[in-house]
Amino acid sequence: MQVTETAAAGLKREFRVVVPATDLAARVKERIGELKDRVQLPGFRPGKVPEAHLHRLYGKSAMAEAIEAAVRDANSKILSDNGFKLATEPKVAWPTEDGGMEGVIEGKSDLAYTVALEIMPPIVLTDFKTIKLTRLTAPVAESEIDKALESLYEQNRPFEAKSGSAETGDRATISFQGSVDGAPLEGGIGEDVPLVLGTGHFIPGFEEQLVGLKAGDNKTFTVKFPADYREANLAGKDATFAVTVKGVESPGETRIDDEFAKALGAESLAKLREAMKDRIAREHAAAAHQKLKRTLFDELDARHKFELPQSLIEQEFANVWAQIENDLKQQNRTFADEGTTEEKAREEYRAIAERRVRLGLVLAEIGERNNITVTEAQLKAALMEQARQYPGQERQIWEYYQKNPNAIAALRAPLFEDKVVGFLTELAEVTDKEVSRDELFKEEE
Repeated sequence: MQVTETAAAGLKREFRVVVPATDLAARVKERIGELKDRVQLPGFRPGKVPEAHLHRLYGKSAMAEAIEAAVRDANSKILSDNGFKLATEPKVAWPTEDGGMEGVIEGKSDLAYTVALEIMPPIVLTDFKTIKLTRLTAPVAESEIDKALESLYEQNRPFEAKSGSAETGDRATISFQGSVDGAPLEGGIGEDVPLVLGTGHFIPGFEEQLVGLKAGDNKTFTVKFPADYREANLAGKDATFAVTVKGVESPGETRIDDEFAKALGAESLAKLREAMKDRIAREHAAAAHQKLKRTLFDELDARHKFELPQSLIEQEFANVWAQIENDLKQQNRTFADEGTTEEKAREEYRAIAERRVRLGLVLAEIGERNNITVTEAQLKAALMEQARQYPGQERQIWEYYQKNPNAIAALRAPLFEDKVVGFLTELAEVTDKEVSRDELFKEEE
């Protein structure tokens, strides 16, 4: 076998590989010899089928296997001899001279092909001990617990049927049909929909039109979609609704006390408050972790500059761009509606794709050098947690992941990422800073 490098530019390499016809013939002969002891053909005793007959029957398939194995071995040798790591799968260009592949299969010519590679760049990792990070912490205030309990109370507040007119705060059960410009409004039909008046769950002006109505009343009215409505084709337009009130209920009186807590499965109000505090504390911790991770990734991105495999960037950008186009289509919006142009959006999201690829390579390098892996037990725990989110469908979810390697990889990726983040934050200089809940959850520009 002869291997010659024919091109080298950046992370791209090209090699010409020549595998002599005699080498392929030897592989075919070996394969035919294996078949001789296995194949059973009518008229022949086991192991007594002539090789020439086997060659006539299986020669082409054996040659195809030989070519595949020869290419695999040659490509593997190129990688090991040069210390390359592949960014994407090699691209093989099959021969066209000397009868092309037909001549190779017939054993009349050598296998001469070219293989194009894109390799991983060398990555020089920063000294992680020089990274300085600030971890935000926000203690759970009593007012947060009070607010959470009020929300819980509103969700579980009892309602009692009333014969009078609906008032703000009452719950009206309605059926409705909407239209815009005389055409039925997509998604604007509902049957027996409970609506607490004054909550602002419907478009502005809708709930106010129901105040004063009683069970059995019908009303047709027009309201306007907000100018910044998420569906651009409806923004600022008038919508007409024909509504039937099926029933009206007034909020019942109850108190946030031990009895309320017991109705929700807690031992007492004090225990319920503890549970709410724990839940809020977990929310704070998750938000703090995300901000710390984002800051860490900013540091890693700034400290590691190296040539990126263009194939990986193109793959990532294609995935990102497909999501952007799908979102715009679903919302019936354009780039102009978003205050930009397609050209500017492409530039912005390509930069995002490059950042993702760079960080992905850096995290992978850190994991490899420090033996950071996701264990099967950790992966199984994550899979079980995923299945719990679909009560009654746990078996189907489990089978889905078992049959889909890509789904397992998507489940493994964030686990690996968090393990690397944990490893880095142990090395970095991390300073805790206490902030308010508002600051903790404030979105970055």
